[in-house]
Amino acid sequence: MPASVRGAATVEELVRSCGGGGGDCARLIRRIPAKTTRNIPQHAILEDLMETSIPPRQTARSCGIVESPISSGFKAETIFRQGTQMLEHNDATTGNSRRNFLASSVALGAAGIVAPYAFGALGRAAIQSKNGFINIALIGCGGRGSGAANDTLTGNPGVRLVAMADINTEAAKSARDELKKKFEDRVSIADTDIYGGLDGYLKVLARADVDLVILATSPGFRPHHIAAAVAAKKHVFAEKPVCVDTAGYHMCCAAHDAALAQGTAIATGTQYRRQESFVDAIAKIREGMIGDVVGMTARYCSNGIWYRDRKPGMSDLEYQIYNWMHFIWLSGDQISEQAVHNVDCIHWVMGGPPIRAFASGSRWKRPADSEMWDSFSVDYEWADGRICSLQCRHWEGASTDFANVVYGSKGTATIRAFSEGSVIRDRAGKELWRTKGDIGAAYVAEHKALVASIAENKPVVELRQTAEASLMAVMGREAAYSGTVATWEFMTTESKLDLFPKNMDLQGSAPTPFIRRPGEYQLS
Repeated sequence: MPASVRGAATVEELVRSCGGGGGDCARLIRRIPAKTTRNIPQHAILEDLMETSIPPRQTARSCGIVESPISSGFKAETIFRQGTQMLEHNDATTGNSRRNFLASSVALGAAGIVAPYAFGALGRAAIQSKNGFINIALIGCGGRGSGAANDTLTGNPGVRLVAMADINTEAAKSARDELKKKFEDRVSIADTDIYGGLDGYLKVLARADVDLVILATSPGFRPHHIAAAVAAKKHVFAEKPVCVDTAGYHMCCAAHDAALAQGTAIATGTQYRRQESFVDAIAKIREGMIGDVVGMTARYCSNGIWYRDRKPGMSDLEYQIYNWMHFIWLSGDQISEQAVHNVDCIHWVMGGPPIRAFASGSRWKRPADSEMWDSFSVDYEWADGRICSLQCRHWEGASTDFANVVYGSKGTATIRAFSEGSVIRDRAGKELWRTKGDIGAAYVAEHKALVASIAENKPVVELRQTAEASLMAVMGREAAYSGTVATWEFMTTESKLDLFPKNMDLQGSAPTPFIRRPGEYQLS
């Protein structure tokens, strides 16, 4: 039994989720002023603009108050038993009010933390879907979620979409209809297979016919969804980042161990790790083409991100979820939600996380209620003294750059996602190697790799590396917010940072927005 699981004596609240909502990428981009997108490459548009949130008309009448009956004194083993009992029912809501269902569903998420010593044989590890299909479900049906479903279906003819969940069922139906136009009978979803409200994802997870779930809601909900999906013995594709605070990081590490123990797959939306221009360049670095790695710079510098005005009739929580990028508990700020790709590349090249981070940043042009900063600059330091520098910013009208440059004793490797690809040069500037980039292929490749691992009964489990990259982004953010050095040891062993609301009512209040200012904000 992994040590991280043995240590799970108690369980923090696992509060519910929401869906993504919205429309397809093209429709969203048309709503963005041309001046905002004209200098943004295709990849940045996909990352910055494709993700959508709750549409203006919120179907909230079916959503009750979300409360957790679990105190920090509850034993994980007890919660697990409650969770597995819940999973034995085909209809998780039978005999329960929605409120009771939501309360008891906390046990479902908690079960993922103790799964290694509580789960028996995996019921659907060997896929038992009809006609040999692998059945998938989409949780979070906005642009990123719809894109992930499209990529899964495109890359895997043996996959069928059978269920969807979104906080807004109309958004899910719209996504279903668009996917069905392209994939026809492989999108086998009636209206009764679409689940709305805050508890919709739990209804998907309770379905015995679902093999694999795509988790694509706003990031604040990700670790809670992952824990619940692992408890339900589902294979998982989880979009990045997988956590926006240290509490979420620990949940992900426990879920990683649980998935390994029970034989379920978890792949993540870090598509660079399956893009040839990255994979091949880093292989060349490993072979010694640039000598010893001495440092690195990484940039995610774009012209900005959308901001959504509040719609009439929205509650505080509805509005924050609709405008989720601008609230730290939901997005983690730009360094977590977007620049995590570059942070993950740093983690990949360096072979693991750093020991400390020193950072700064700026906020000067955001709307008044946005919690986001405009820029971050982080120096990550390793125990041997090597430093990797990260820059990310949202500056309208400024130059954009998304490069990762690795400096070696014999040369440099510049790694990019777009058509220009990657290039390696010696210290004199002579080109030694080059390859083209294809970001579109990488989006499909990550889903092909996941499905292949399931079909071959060799499930990939990569959650921990993405959790570490996500926490590296959080560490850089917290160092900048506080103006103090943040260490990996503190973040992983002492930090109590937990941004997720303890009680949620979709028609009620939300966390009060505030601006983190160095000298005032403290590491926690």
